[in-house]
Amino acid sequence: MHTSPLRTNPTDLPWVVQKYGGTSVGKFLDVIASRIVPSYLEKNRVVVVCSARSGETKSKGTTNRLLKAAEEALNNGSQEYLNIVQDIKDDHIAAARSAIKDQQILEQLEKEIDRQCLRLRSFLQAAEIIDEISPRSRDIIVGMGELLSCNITAALLKDRGIDSQLVVLNNIIDQEFTVLDQTFYDYLSQRLAEAVQACGNKVPVLTGFFGNVPGSLLATIGRGYTDLCAALVAVGLKAQELQIWKEVDGVFTADPRKVDGARLLSKITPEEAAELTYYGSEVIHPFTMEQVIKAAIPIRIKNVENPAGSGTIIYPETAILEKKKAEVVHKHPTAVTIKDNICVLNVHSNRKSVSHGFLAKIFTTLDEHNIVVDLISTSEVHVSMALSTDVVRTSLEKAVGSLKALGTVDVIENMAILSLVGKDMRNTVGTAGKMFTALAGAGVSIEIISQGASEINISCVIAEEKALSAMRAIHERLLTLESIQQAADL
Repeated sequence: MHTSPLRTNPTDLPWVVQKYGGTSVGKFLDVIASRIVPSYLEKNRVVVVCSARSGETKSKGTTNRLLKAAEEALNNGSQEYLNIVQDIKDDHIAAARSAIKDQQILEQLEKEIDRQCLRLRSFLQAAEIIDEISPRSRDIIVGMGELLSCNITAALLKDRGIDSQLVVLNNIIDQEFTVLDQTFYDYLSQRLAEAVQACGNKVPVLTGFFGNVPGSLLATIGRGYTDLCAALVAVGLKAQELQIWKEVDGVFTADPRKVDGARLLSKITPEEAAELTYYGSEVIHPFTMEQVIKAAIPIRIKNVENPAGSGTIIYPETAILEKKKAEVVHKHPTAVTIKDNICVLNVHSNRKSVSHGFLAKIFTTLDEHNIVVDLISTSEVHVSMALSTDVVRTSLEKAVGSLKALGTVDVIENMAILSLVGKDMRNTVGTAGKMFTALAGAGVSIEIISQGASEINISCVIAEEKALSAMRAIHERLLTLESIQQAADL
Protein backbone atom coordinates (compact mmCIF):
# COMPACT_ATOMS: atom_id res chain seq x y z
CA MET A 1 0.00 0.00 0.00
CA HIS A 2 1.23 3.50 -0.77
CA THR A 3 1.81 5.61 2.32
CA SER A 4 0.42 9.09 2.78
CA PRO A 5 1.15 11.81 5.35
CA LEU A 6 -2.52 12.87 5.35
CA ARG A 7 -4.35 13.33 8.64
CA THR A 8 -7.68 11.70 7.89
CA ASN A 9 -10.80 13.00 9.61
CA PRO A 10 -9.62 14.60 12.87
CA THR A 11 -12.73 15.08 14.97
CA ASP A 12 -12.41 18.87 15.24
CA LEU A 13 -12.75 19.48 11.49
CA PRO A 14 -16.02 20.17 9.60
CA TRP A 15 -17.67 17.54 7.44
CA VAL A 16 -17.81 17.70 3.65
CA VAL A 17 -20.02 15.19 1.84
CA GLN A 18 -18.91 14.37 -1.71
CA LYS A 19 -21.31 12.63 -4.08
CA TYR A 20 -19.85 11.23 -7.32
CA GLY A 21 -22.03 10.39 -10.31
CA GLY A 22 -21.83 7.24 -12.39
CA THR A 23 -19.68 8.67 -15.19
CA SER A 24 -17.26 10.22 -12.70
CA VAL A 25 -16.81 6.86 -10.96
CA GLY A 26 -16.58 5.09 -14.29
CA LYS A 27 -14.00 7.35 -15.96
CA PHE A 28 -12.28 9.47 -13.32
CA LEU A 29 -11.89 7.23 -10.29
CA ASP A 30 -8.13 7.70 -10.13
CA VAL A 31 -8.60 11.50 -10.06
CA ILE A 32 -11.11 11.10 -7.23
CA ALA A 33 -8.82 8.88 -5.12
CA SER A 34 -5.49 10.50 -5.94
CA ARG A 35 -6.39 14.20 -6.13
CA ILE A 36 -9.86 15.24 -5.03
CA VAL A 37 -10.38 13.35 -1.76
CA PRO A 38 -6.78 13.93 -0.53
CA SER A 39 -7.02 17.67 -1.25
CA TYR A 40 -9.90 18.02 1.24
CA LEU A 41 -8.56 15.86 4.05
CA GLU A 42 -6.26 18.48 5.58
CA LYS A 43 -9.15 20.81 6.40
CA ASN A 44 -12.21 18.55 6.42
CA ARG A 45 -13.63 15.21 7.41
CA VAL A 46 -14.79 13.67 4.13
CA VAL A 47 -17.68 11.33 3.32
CA VAL A 48 -17.88 9.77 -0.14
CA VAL A 49 -21.17 8.64 -1.72
CA CYS A 50 -21.03 6.86 -5.10
CA SER A 51 -23.49 6.04 -7.84
CA ALA A 52 -23.21 2.89 -9.93
CA ARG A 53 -20.54 3.02 -12.62
CA SER A 54 -21.58 4.33 -16.04
CA GLY A 55 -20.01 3.68 -19.41
CA GLU A 56 -19.55 5.93 -22.41
CA THR A 57 -23.33 6.03 -22.84
CA LYS A 58 -26.13 5.81 -20.28
CA SER A 59 -27.52 2.66 -21.91
CA LYS A 60 -24.22 0.89 -21.16
CA GLY A 61 -24.21 2.00 -17.54
CA THR A 62 -24.43 -0.57 -14.76
CA THR A 63 -27.92 0.51 -13.59
CA ASN A 64 -29.44 0.13 -17.06
CA ARG A 65 -27.78 -3.24 -17.49
CA LEU A 66 -29.13 -4.41 -14.12
CA LEU A 67 -32.64 -3.32 -15.07
CA LYS A 68 -32.24 -5.17 -18.38
CA ALA A 69 -31.09 -8.28 -16.51
CA ALA A 70 -34.22 -8.12 -14.34
CA GLU A 71 -36.39 -7.96 -17.46
CA GLU A 72 -34.57 -10.88 -19.09
CA ALA A 73 -34.94 -13.03 -15.96
CA LEU A 74 -38.72 -12.90 -16.54
CA ASN A 75 -38.39 -13.53 -20.28
CA ASN A 76 -39.36 -17.18 -20.67
CA GLY A 77 -36.48 -19.22 -22.05
CA SER A 78 -33.98 -16.37 -22.09
CA GLN A 79 -30.59 -16.78 -20.46
CA GLU A 80 -29.43 -13.31 -21.45
CA TYR A 81 -29.44 -12.12 -17.84
CA LEU A 82 -26.57 -14.51 -17.12
CA ASN A 83 -24.51 -12.87 -19.86
CA ILE A 84 -25.34 -9.42 -18.49
CA VAL A 85 -24.18 -10.39 -14.98
CA GLN A 86 -20.96 -11.79 -16.45
CA ASP A 87 -20.38 -8.58 -18.42
CA ILE A 88 -20.93 -6.48 -15.29
CA LYS A 89 -18.48 -8.66 -13.36
CA ASP A 90 -15.85 -8.46 -16.14
CA ASP A 91 -16.25 -4.68 -16.35
CA HIS A 92 -15.69 -4.16 -12.62
CA ILE A 93 -12.79 -6.61 -12.44
CA ALA A 94 -11.11 -4.83 -15.36
CA ALA A 95 -11.64 -1.44 -13.68
CA ALA A 96 -10.12 -2.76 -10.45
CA ARG A 97 -7.07 -4.23 -12.19
CA SER A 98 -6.38 -1.06 -14.16
CA ALA A 99 -6.45 1.17 -11.07
CA ILE A 100 -5.20 -0.76 -8.03
CA LYS A 101 -1.48 -1.44 -7.63
CA ASP A 102 -1.34 -3.25 -4.30
CA GLN A 103 -1.84 -6.96 -5.09
CA GLN A 104 -3.24 -7.85 -1.68
CA ILE A 105 -5.92 -5.13 -1.91
CA LEU A 106 -6.68 -6.17 -5.50
CA GLU A 107 -7.02 -9.84 -4.59
CA GLN A 108 -9.47 -9.07 -1.79
CA LEU A 109 -11.46 -6.77 -4.05
CA GLU A 110 -11.70 -9.35 -6.85
CA LYS A 111 -13.02 -11.92 -4.40
CA GLU A 112 -15.67 -9.48 -3.18
CA ILE A 113 -16.75 -8.56 -6.73
CA ASP A 114 -17.00 -12.25 -7.59
CA ARG A 115 -19.05 -12.91 -4.44
CA GLN A 116 -21.48 -10.07 -5.10
CA CYS A 117 -21.99 -11.03 -8.75
CA LEU A 118 -22.61 -14.65 -7.73
CA ARG A 119 -25.23 -13.38 -5.27
CA LEU A 120 -26.82 -11.27 -8.03
CA ARG A 121 -26.89 -14.24 -10.38
CA SER A 122 -28.57 -16.42 -7.75
CA PHE A 123 -31.12 -13.70 -7.03
CA LEU A 124 -32.05 -13.45 -10.71
CA GLN A 125 -32.23 -17.23 -11.07
CA ALA A 126 -34.70 -17.33 -8.18
CA ALA A 127 -36.76 -14.64 -9.91
CA GLU A 128 -36.75 -16.73 -13.08
CA ILE A 129 -38.04 -19.76 -11.18
CA ILE A 130 -40.92 -17.96 -9.45
CA ASP A 131 -41.50 -15.74 -12.53
CA GLU A 132 -41.81 -12.60 -10.44
CA ILE A 133 -39.76 -9.58 -9.38
CA SER A 134 -41.40 -7.42 -6.74
CA PRO A 135 -40.67 -3.67 -6.51
CA ARG A 136 -38.48 -4.35 -3.45
CA SER A 137 -36.57 -7.07 -5.33
CA ARG A 138 -36.02 -4.69 -8.24
CA ASP A 139 -34.61 -2.15 -5.79
CA ILE A 140 -32.17 -4.76 -4.45
CA ILE A 141 -31.06 -5.72 -7.96
CA VAL A 142 -30.41 -2.09 -8.92
CA GLY A 143 -28.66 -1.45 -5.59
CA MET A 144 -25.97 -3.96 -6.60
CA GLY A 145 -24.57 -1.29 -8.90
CA GLU A 146 -23.73 1.06 -6.04
CA LEU A 147 -22.35 -1.80 -3.96
CA LEU A 148 -19.89 -2.84 -6.69
CA SER A 149 -18.93 0.76 -7.41
CA CYS A 150 -18.27 1.56 -3.74
CA ASN A 151 -16.22 -1.60 -3.25
CA ILE A 152 -13.83 -0.40 -5.94
CA THR A 153 -13.75 3.18 -4.63
CA ALA A 154 -13.01 2.13 -1.04
CA ALA A 155 -10.27 -0.24 -2.21
CA LEU A 156 -8.67 2.39 -4.43
CA LEU A 157 -8.61 4.93 -1.59
CA LYS A 158 -6.75 2.35 0.53
CA ASP A 159 -4.41 1.72 -2.38
CA ARG A 160 -3.62 5.44 -2.42
CA GLY A 161 -2.85 5.49 1.30
CA ILE A 162 -6.19 6.78 2.59
CA ASP A 163 -7.77 4.68 5.32
CA SER A 164 -11.32 4.11 4.06
CA GLN A 165 -14.28 2.02 5.13
CA LEU A 166 -17.08 0.67 2.96
CA VAL A 167 -20.49 1.38 4.49
CA VAL A 168 -23.31 -0.73 3.04
CA LEU A 169 -26.67 0.90 3.76
CA ASN A 170 -29.03 -1.89 2.67
CA ASN A 171 -30.33 -2.47 6.19
CA ILE A 172 -30.01 1.08 7.56
CA ILE A 173 -33.79 1.41 7.96
CA ASP A 174 -34.85 -0.59 11.02
CA GLN A 175 -38.30 0.91 11.61
CA GLU A 176 -41.57 0.56 9.75
CA PHE A 177 -42.74 3.55 7.70
CA THR A 178 -45.81 3.80 5.48
CA VAL A 179 -44.99 7.08 3.69
CA LEU A 180 -41.92 9.10 2.73
CA ASP A 181 -42.60 12.23 4.76
CA GLN A 182 -40.38 14.58 6.76
CA THR A 183 -40.48 12.24 9.75
CA PHE A 184 -38.94 9.53 7.58
CA TYR A 185 -36.27 11.86 6.19
CA ASP A 186 -35.35 13.12 9.67
CA TYR A 187 -35.06 9.55 10.93
CA LEU A 188 -32.97 8.45 7.95
CA SER A 189 -30.59 11.42 8.16
CA GLN A 190 -29.90 10.58 11.80
CA ARG A 191 -29.32 6.87 11.03
CA LEU A 192 -26.94 7.78 8.20
CA ALA A 193 -24.98 10.14 10.45
CA GLU A 194 -24.62 7.38 13.04
CA ALA A 195 -23.30 4.99 10.38
CA VAL A 196 -20.71 7.54 9.28
CA GLN A 197 -19.60 8.42 12.81
CA ALA A 198 -19.12 4.72 13.57
CA CYS A 199 -16.24 4.74 11.07
CA GLY A 200 -14.09 6.84 13.41
CA ASN A 201 -11.20 8.48 11.58
CA LYS A 202 -11.63 6.43 8.42
CA VAL A 203 -13.08 7.94 5.23
CA PRO A 204 -16.55 6.38 4.85
CA VAL A 205 -17.56 5.26 1.35
CA LEU A 206 -21.36 4.94 1.32
CA THR A 207 -23.51 3.02 -1.12
CA GLY A 208 -26.09 5.44 -2.51
CA PHE A 209 -28.70 2.67 -2.20
CA PHE A 210 -30.21 2.77 1.31
CA GLY A 211 -32.51 -0.22 1.42
CA ASN A 212 -36.21 -0.81 1.70
CA VAL A 213 -38.47 2.25 1.73
CA PRO A 214 -42.26 2.57 1.58
CA GLY A 215 -43.49 2.05 -1.97
CA SER A 216 -40.06 1.06 -3.41
CA LEU A 217 -37.01 3.29 -3.76
CA LEU A 218 -37.13 3.40 -7.56
CA ALA A 219 -40.86 4.11 -7.66
CA THR A 220 -40.94 6.85 -5.01
CA ILE A 221 -37.55 8.56 -5.35
CA GLY A 222 -36.40 7.47 -8.79
CA ARG A 223 -32.87 6.91 -10.01
CA GLY A 224 -31.67 10.08 -8.26
CA TYR A 225 -31.74 8.33 -4.89
CA THR A 226 -27.95 8.56 -4.51
CA ASP A 227 -28.23 12.37 -4.52
CA LEU A 228 -30.86 12.12 -1.80
CA CYS A 229 -28.69 9.76 0.21
CA ALA A 230 -25.79 12.23 0.09
CA ALA A 231 -28.13 15.07 1.07
CA LEU A 232 -29.47 13.24 4.09
CA VAL A 233 -25.95 12.35 5.20
CA ALA A 234 -25.03 16.05 4.99
CA VAL A 235 -28.11 16.99 7.01
CA GLY A 236 -27.45 14.37 9.69
CA LEU A 237 -23.81 15.44 10.07
CA LYS A 238 -24.61 19.18 9.84
CA ALA A 239 -21.98 19.27 7.11
CA GLN A 240 -20.21 22.41 5.99
CA GLU A 241 -21.07 21.63 2.37
CA LEU A 242 -22.60 19.02 0.07
CA GLN A 243 -20.59 18.61 -3.13
CA ILE A 244 -22.07 17.07 -6.28
CA TRP A 245 -19.23 16.07 -8.61
CA LYS A 246 -20.05 15.90 -12.32
CA GLU A 247 -18.22 16.31 -15.65
CA VAL A 248 -19.17 19.98 -16.06
CA ASP A 249 -17.83 23.06 -14.28
CA GLY A 250 -21.23 23.87 -12.78
CA VAL A 251 -24.47 25.49 -13.93
CA PHE A 252 -24.29 27.75 -16.99
CA THR A 253 -26.54 30.45 -18.39
CA ALA A 254 -27.20 27.98 -21.23
CA ASP A 255 -25.78 24.67 -22.43
CA PRO A 256 -22.13 25.61 -23.24
CA ARG A 257 -21.96 22.83 -25.83
CA LYS A 258 -24.71 24.56 -27.84
CA VAL A 259 -24.46 28.27 -27.05
CA ASP A 260 -21.26 30.25 -27.57
CA GLY A 261 -20.67 32.67 -24.73
CA ALA A 262 -22.63 30.67 -22.14
CA ARG A 263 -21.31 31.77 -18.74
CA LEU A 264 -20.66 29.75 -15.62
CA LEU A 265 -22.91 30.91 -12.78
CA SER A 266 -21.06 31.29 -9.48
CA LYS A 267 -24.29 30.94 -7.48
CA ILE A 268 -27.97 30.28 -7.99
CA THR A 269 -30.99 29.94 -5.70
CA PRO A 270 -32.60 26.60 -4.86
CA GLU A 271 -35.75 27.66 -6.73
CA GLU A 272 -33.75 28.37 -9.89
CA ALA A 273 -31.89 25.08 -9.61
CA ALA A 274 -35.19 23.20 -9.22
CA GLU A 275 -36.71 24.88 -12.27
CA LEU A 276 -33.62 24.26 -14.40
CA THR A 277 -33.57 20.60 -13.34
CA TYR A 278 -37.22 20.08 -14.24
CA TYR A 279 -36.96 21.83 -17.59
CA GLY A 280 -33.97 20.10 -19.06
CA SER A 281 -30.73 20.95 -17.20
CA GLU A 282 -29.59 18.08 -15.00
CA VAL A 283 -28.63 20.09 -11.92
CA ILE A 284 -29.68 18.07 -8.88
CA HIS A 285 -32.58 15.90 -7.68
CA PRO A 286 -35.33 18.16 -6.24
CA PHE A 287 -35.76 15.98 -3.13
CA THR A 288 -32.06 16.46 -2.46
CA MET A 289 -32.29 20.22 -2.67
CA GLU A 290 -35.30 20.43 -0.39
CA GLN A 291 -33.68 18.49 2.45
CA VAL A 292 -30.28 20.20 2.34
CA ILE A 293 -31.54 23.75 1.88
CA LYS A 294 -33.98 23.30 4.75
CA ALA A 295 -30.93 22.54 6.92
CA ALA A 296 -29.12 25.67 5.58
CA ILE A 297 -26.33 23.60 3.99
CA PRO A 298 -24.87 24.94 0.71
CA ILE A 299 -24.70 22.62 -2.31
CA ARG A 300 -21.71 23.00 -4.64
CA ILE A 301 -21.63 21.57 -8.18
CA LYS A 302 -18.01 20.66 -9.07
CA ASN A 303 -16.16 19.17 -12.04
CA VAL A 304 -14.01 16.03 -11.65
CA GLU A 305 -12.05 17.13 -14.72
CA ASN A 306 -11.34 20.53 -13.15
CA PRO A 307 -11.12 19.98 -9.37
CA ALA A 308 -9.55 23.40 -8.77
CA GLY A 309 -12.56 25.21 -10.30
CA SER A 310 -14.93 27.00 -7.94
CA GLY A 311 -18.05 25.41 -9.47
CA THR A 312 -21.58 26.68 -8.87
CA ILE A 313 -22.97 26.97 -5.37
CA ILE A 314 -26.66 26.66 -4.50
CA TYR A 315 -27.11 28.82 -1.45
CA PRO A 316 -29.81 28.50 1.18
CA GLU A 317 -32.25 31.39 0.78
CA THR A 318 -31.24 33.03 4.06
CA ALA A 319 -27.61 33.21 2.94
CA ILE A 320 -28.57 34.84 -0.36
CA LEU A 321 -30.74 37.45 1.36
CA GLU A 322 -27.90 38.37 3.71
CA LYS A 323 -25.48 38.69 0.82
CA LYS A 324 -27.88 40.89 -1.18
CA LYS A 325 -28.15 43.41 1.63
CA ALA A 326 -24.65 44.55 0.77
CA GLU A 327 -24.89 44.63 -3.02
CA VAL A 328 -26.95 46.11 -5.83
CA VAL A 329 -29.25 43.48 -7.32
CA HIS A 330 -30.03 43.66 -11.03
CA LYS A 331 -33.23 41.84 -11.78
CA HIS A 332 -32.19 39.87 -14.84
CA PRO A 333 -32.81 36.23 -15.84
CA THR A 334 -30.38 33.57 -14.70
CA ALA A 335 -30.41 30.90 -17.43
CA VAL A 336 -32.25 29.46 -20.40
CA THR A 337 -32.79 25.76 -20.95
CA ILE A 338 -34.48 23.37 -23.37
CA LYS A 339 -36.44 20.20 -22.62
CA ASP A 340 -36.65 18.01 -25.72
CA ASN A 341 -38.96 15.10 -26.59
CA ILE A 342 -42.21 16.95 -25.94
CA CYS A 343 -45.61 16.58 -27.57
CA VAL A 344 -48.64 18.86 -27.27
CA LEU A 345 -52.01 17.35 -26.42
CA ASN A 346 -54.98 19.55 -27.39
CA VAL A 347 -58.51 18.94 -26.12
CA HIS A 348 -61.30 21.10 -27.56
CA SER A 349 -64.65 20.82 -25.80
CA ASN A 350 -67.61 19.66 -27.89
CA ARG A 351 -69.83 22.09 -26.00
CA LYS A 352 -70.22 25.85 -26.27
CA SER A 353 -69.04 26.31 -22.70
CA VAL A 354 -66.94 24.09 -20.48
CA SER A 355 -68.68 22.36 -17.58
CA HIS A 356 -67.15 22.49 -14.13
CA GLY A 357 -66.01 18.86 -14.49
CA PHE A 358 -64.21 19.29 -17.83
CA LEU A 359 -60.72 19.87 -16.41
CA ALA A 360 -61.27 17.30 -13.68
CA LYS A 361 -62.10 14.63 -16.27
CA ILE A 362 -59.02 15.49 -18.32
CA PHE A 363 -56.63 15.18 -15.39
CA THR A 364 -58.35 12.10 -14.02
CA THR A 365 -57.87 10.42 -17.39
CA LEU A 366 -54.19 11.41 -17.56
CA ASP A 367 -53.64 10.21 -14.01
CA GLU A 368 -55.18 6.83 -14.80
CA HIS A 369 -52.56 6.37 -17.51
CA ASN A 370 -49.63 7.76 -15.42
CA ILE A 371 -49.15 10.77 -17.71
CA VAL A 372 -47.56 13.89 -16.20
CA VAL A 373 -48.27 17.36 -17.63
CA ASP A 374 -45.28 19.71 -17.92
CA LEU A 375 -47.18 22.83 -19.04
CA ILE A 376 -50.82 23.72 -19.51
CA SER A 377 -52.74 26.53 -21.19
CA THR A 378 -56.53 26.86 -21.00
CA SER A 379 -59.31 28.92 -22.52
CA GLU A 380 -63.09 28.66 -22.14
CA VAL A 381 -63.43 25.60 -24.32
CA HIS A 382 -59.86 24.54 -25.08
CA VAL A 383 -57.00 22.96 -23.12
CA SER A 384 -53.44 22.54 -24.44
CA MET A 385 -50.91 20.48 -22.52
CA ALA A 386 -47.21 19.78 -23.03
CA LEU A 387 -46.24 16.19 -22.19
CA SER A 388 -42.96 14.31 -22.26
CA THR A 389 -42.87 11.74 -25.05
CA ASP A 390 -40.92 9.47 -22.70
CA VAL A 391 -44.38 8.29 -21.62
CA VAL A 392 -45.21 4.85 -22.96
CA ARG A 393 -46.79 5.29 -26.39
CA THR A 394 -49.63 2.87 -25.66
CA SER A 395 -50.54 4.86 -22.52
CA LEU A 396 -50.83 8.06 -24.54
CA GLU A 397 -52.93 6.37 -27.21
CA LYS A 398 -55.32 4.99 -24.59
CA ALA A 399 -55.58 8.40 -22.90
CA VAL A 400 -56.36 10.08 -26.23
CA GLY A 401 -59.09 7.51 -26.88
CA SER A 402 -60.71 8.25 -23.52
CA LEU A 403 -60.43 12.03 -23.93
CA LYS A 404 -62.32 11.95 -27.22
CA ALA A 405 -65.49 11.57 -25.18
CA LEU A 406 -64.97 15.19 -24.09
CA GLY A 407 -64.40 16.67 -27.54
CA THR A 408 -61.88 16.95 -30.37
CA VAL A 409 -58.40 15.68 -29.47
CA ASP A 410 -55.15 16.00 -31.41
CA VAL A 411 -51.46 15.44 -30.66
CA ILE A 412 -48.60 17.54 -32.08
CA GLU A 413 -45.26 15.71 -32.05
CA ASN A 414 -41.61 16.83 -32.19
CA MET A 415 -41.90 19.80 -29.84
CA ALA A 416 -39.67 21.24 -27.11
CA ILE A 417 -40.11 23.41 -24.00
CA LEU A 418 -37.95 26.52 -23.80
CA SER A 419 -37.70 27.97 -20.28
CA LEU A 420 -36.22 31.25 -19.11
CA VAL A 421 -35.45 31.03 -15.39
CA GLY A 422 -34.51 33.70 -12.89
CA LYS A 423 -35.75 34.46 -9.40
CA ASP A 424 -34.65 38.12 -9.54
CA MET A 425 -36.65 38.86 -12.71
CA ARG A 426 -40.02 38.63 -10.92
CA ASN A 427 -40.10 42.39 -10.28
CA THR A 428 -38.73 43.35 -13.68
CA VAL A 429 -41.04 44.85 -16.29
CA GLY A 430 -40.57 43.69 -19.87
CA THR A 431 -38.64 40.44 -19.52
CA ALA A 432 -41.35 38.37 -21.22
CA GLY A 433 -41.65 40.98 -23.96
CA LYS A 434 -37.91 40.82 -24.68
CA MET A 435 -38.05 37.03 -24.69
CA PHE A 436 -40.87 36.80 -27.22
CA THR A 437 -39.40 39.60 -29.36
CA ALA A 438 -36.15 37.62 -29.55
CA LEU A 439 -38.05 34.50 -30.59
CA ALA A 440 -39.97 36.41 -33.26
CA GLY A 441 -36.69 37.80 -34.59
CA ALA A 442 -35.34 34.26 -34.89
CA GLY A 443 -38.46 33.14 -36.78
CA VAL A 444 -39.69 30.89 -33.97
CA SER A 445 -43.45 30.24 -33.63
CA ILE A 446 -44.93 29.55 -30.20
CA GLU A 447 -47.48 26.82 -29.53
CA ILE A 448 -48.04 27.35 -25.75
CA ILE A 449 -47.01 30.11 -23.34
CA SER A 450 -46.88 29.56 -19.56
CA GLN A 451 -45.83 31.82 -16.70
CA GLY A 452 -46.52 31.07 -13.06
CA ALA A 453 -47.56 33.63 -10.47
CA SER A 454 -44.08 33.53 -8.91
CA GLU A 455 -42.60 34.67 -12.25
CA ILE A 456 -39.43 32.65 -11.66
CA ASN A 457 -40.00 30.79 -14.91
CA ILE A 458 -41.34 31.87 -18.31
CA SER A 459 -41.83 28.86 -20.56
CA CYS A 460 -43.11 28.24 -24.06
CA VAL A 461 -43.51 25.27 -26.35
CA ILE A 462 -41.85 25.49 -29.77
CA ALA A 463 -40.95 23.17 -32.63
CA GLU A 464 -38.03 20.94 -31.66
CA GLU A 465 -36.18 21.81 -34.87
CA LYS A 466 -36.17 25.47 -33.75
CA ALA A 467 -34.97 24.77 -30.20
CA LEU A 468 -31.27 25.51 -30.73
CA SER A 469 -31.78 28.77 -32.63
CA ALA A 470 -34.40 29.83 -30.07
CA MET A 471 -32.07 29.19 -27.13
CA ARG A 472 -29.25 31.10 -28.80
CA ALA A 473 -31.53 34.03 -29.58
CA ILE A 474 -32.77 34.25 -25.98
CA HIS A 475 -29.26 34.02 -24.61
CA GLU A 476 -28.00 36.75 -26.93
CA ARG A 477 -30.89 39.06 -26.06
CA LEU A 478 -31.13 38.52 -22.31
CA LEU A 479 -28.17 36.64 -20.83
CA THR A 480 -24.91 37.95 -22.27
CA LEU A 481 -22.91 40.35 -20.12
CA GLU A 482 -23.57 43.11 -22.64
CA SER A 483 -27.36 42.64 -22.55
CA ILE A 484 -27.36 42.53 -18.74
CA GLN A 485 -25.31 45.71 -18.54
CA GLN A 486 -27.61 47.45 -21.01
CA ALA A 487 -30.62 46.48 -18.90
CA ALA A 488 -28.88 47.74 -15.76
CA ASP A 489 -28.15 51.11 -17.38
CA LEU A 490 -31.83 51.72 -18.25
